[in-house]
Amino acid sequence: MTMGEKQQFDVWQEEIMPALHCKLEEFHDLGYRHVQLQDLWECLITSERKKKSYVPFYAFVDACLSMRPQDYMTWVTMKSYQEPADWQQAWAEVTGQQAEARAGSLAEEAYK
Repeated sequence: MTMGEKQQFDVWQEEIMPALHCKLEEFHDLGYRHVQLQDLWECLITSERKKKSYVPFYAFVDACLSMRPQDYMTWVTMKSYQEPADWQQAWAEVTGQQAEARAGSLAEEAYK
């Protein structure tokens, strides 16, 4: 890629949607039902932006259709490490423990 050339994956987003939908269906068929189209798109462009040379459209489509569940899961794992998150709070929200904890603390305050 020369100094004047800039990779513009976002311009190709509409054109690559049929391939992304195909890949999404494949992931769902393999049991990865939590995968969403936007996640696949972000995973794809994240991996392709790391390349130093210009990526032609046909290679971009090939990268999309060649994406494996392992590639996606690695991307999700790395993304989770990069995002600051309060895992205990997230877990409590998912399991409903936060509501139980609040109810318990309110009950303790009532007895004081």
